[in-house]
Amino acid sequence: MTDFPTHSLHTAPEAAKPNMENAVRGYGFLPNLYAKMAESPAILEGYIALAASFAKTHLTETERQIILMTSNRLNGCQYCMAAHTTLSQLAGVDPEVIAALRSNRPLADVKFEALRQFVIVMNETRGWPSEADIAALVAVGYGLQTVLDVILGMALKMLSNYTNHVADTELDAKFQDNVWTADFALAAE
Repeated sequence: MTDFPTHSLHTAPEAAKPNMENAVRGYGFLPNLYAKMAESPAILEGYIALAASFAKTHLTETERQIILMTSNRLNGCQYCMAAHTTLSQLAGVDPEVIAALRSNRPLADVKFEALRQFVIVMNETRGWPSEADIAALVAVGYGLQTVLDVILGMALKMLSNYTNHVADTELDAKFQDNVWTADFALAAE
C-alpha cells in the first residue's frame, strides 16, 4: 500500500497547521485521520467545514450518529466506526443504539430505524432513492430537509472513510476500546 505520511504539527504543510492546532485544542490530541488528511490541506479544511455544517442540521446528535455510523459500516471503515462509537458514547447516545449500529441490527425506535434504512437505501442506490423510499422517511416524521441532510452526512463520511482506506490510518489510542471490524457486523447478521 502507498505510504501516506502521518503528519505532526512539525511535518505538516503550513496550510494544514491551523486546523491541526484547532483539533488538538478541541480533542486534546491530534487524531490520526487529521494527521493523514494534512497531506492535502484542502481535504482537511473541507472535512472540518462539512463536519461543522453537519452539526448545524436540525438533526439530534443521535440522528447524526445514525447517519455517520451507518455510512461507516456500509463503507467498512474500521477507524471511523471506532472513533464514532467513542464520540457517541461521550455525547450520551443510547448504548443500545450504538450497539445496533455497530452490528447492523434494526433500531428499536421506529423513526430512528427509518432513518437508518434511508441511509442504507441512499448508499445502495448511489443516491437514487425511489419515491416510496422518500415517502417512508417522511411518514415517520422527517421532512425533505432530512433527505438532503443525509446526503451531507454521507458526503462527510466519504471524505473520512475513503481517506482512511487509502491512507491505512492507524487507530488512535483514544479509540482502541471500541475497535470494530466488518466481521463484527457480519457475525451479528
